[in-house]
Amino acid sequence: MTYIGRTNRDRSQGLSIASRFKEEKFLIAALVVAMSAYLLEHAVVELGRGVALLAAAALVATIVLASIRVAHHAELLAIKVGDPYGTMILTLSALAVEVIILAIMMTGENSPTLVRDTIYSALMFDINGILGLAALLGGLKHGEQPYNDNSGKTYGVMILTAMGISMVVPEFVPSDKWHYYSAFTIVAMITLYGLFLRMQVGQHSYFFSYSYPRSERTKEGHDEQGADGPAAVSIATILAGVVIIGLLAEFMSAFMTEGLRDSGAPIAVTAVVVAAISAAPEILTALRAALKNRMQATVNIAMGASLSTVILTVPVMEAIALYTGQPFIMAMTPVQTVMVAITLIAAAINLNDGETNAIEGMTHFILFATFVMLTALGL
Repeated sequence: MTYIGRTNRDRSQGLSIASRFKEEKFLIAALVVAMSAYLLEHAVVELGRGVALLAAAALVATIVLASIRVAHHAELLAIKVGDPYGTMILTLSALAVEVIILAIMMTGENSPTLVRDTIYSALMFDINGILGLAALLGGLKHGEQPYNDNSGKTYGVMILTAMGISMVVPEFVPSDKWHYYSAFTIVAMITLYGLFLRMQVGQHSYFFSYSYPRSERTKEGHDEQGADGPAAVSIATILAGVVIIGLLAEFMSAFMTEGLRDSGAPIAVTAVVVAAISAAPEILTALRAALKNRMQATVNIAMGASLSTVILTVPVMEAIALYTGQPFIMAMTPVQTVMVAITLIAAAINLNDGETNAIEGMTHFILFATFVMLTALGL
């Protein structure tokens, strides 16, 4: 009996491991692609720009798939801990991917505007793309969708302050004093985020949650397959996924730089690609939440991702600039400043009453389409 019991238990563990590998086939495939890119890097570059661009596109798709798996496990952790901690895990996991890709690409990228353009693009993706599309589709399906209006107001004023300090004021800072303002920006961003984090998880945590009917809360808890699994597995998978994404990003940067060289493509294309990669998993999560009539999660993801991108990416990149002695151009162009201003004004109006609808979603989505058009025009 003991031998039979042990055999059955071993067989069960074997099936569990096989099932786990099957679930993580995207991450395993991503690791294989990273190893292949390492072995074939020089051969691909020597084959010319066309092949390099195809290889870069394949790596972008692979990074997106790996990011989706990272976001999936972040979402499982989010279900376990609930809001506001849940959406914090989701946004921070996406931010980690973005910062790693940015840091790697900066080592081989000579564009001093890459950080600025990436943060600007991420804001357009998160607020106008994610929130706009989610509110549009959710509004068409459910009509008006409720959420806690305190969250929208808080996120909005924090994003406005962070963007103003880090990407508007630098236009007026003398070039010979950039390192002083850069150090100030690091302290200011960390201080802002520290206070915000204390508020979000402390006495004002109710700003970022919404009380849904009991039936919807019960259904929500069983929506994600694997939500009852051990948290350690999800944490380990997230860490492994981030490492794999970092490896893929290094080769993607090399292939993209070679493929776009002397092509006449807008400089901002690289920044848009980085922002799109980090936003891809969030788009899927936010859309699922909106279609399930859980707009609070969508607002937390879209606005929280925007705030985290500015308030956490800026100090990391500014610290790199101070360390290397090479400043980035952080001041936005006039077109970018106008687009950010329109976006934040529209968000302040739309997120003021505690309900979203399809019309409000369409306004943001049209702004996102405008951003895409301006980028294509090289503006």
